[in-house]
Amino acid sequence: MGRVDFGGVVKDACLAAVPGIAVGDYAIVHVGFAIARLDEDAALATLRTLAQIGFRAAGRDAAGGCDDPRSGAAPA
Repeated sequence: MGRVDFGGVVKDACLAAVPGIAVGDYAIVHVGFAIARLDEDAALATLRTLAQIGFRAAGRDAAGGCDDPRSGAAPA
C-alpha cells in the first residue's frame, strides 16, 4: 500500500500490481489500485490532454497544474 497524491487529495492505493514503483513516480490508479507506472513525460502529456478536454480533478480545474502537478505550477 502507498499514499497517492491526486492533485492535492491524498488517498491510499494498493501498489502490488506495479512492482518497483517509488516516491515521485506517476501511476494510473483505478478504484484504489495502481495499475500502471508512467514516465514523467507521458504523465504530464496525459494531464495536459485531460486539461484540454475540461477534466476536473480534486475539485479544481486540472489545467491549473498540468505542467507539473507536484508544484502546482500553471502552464505558460
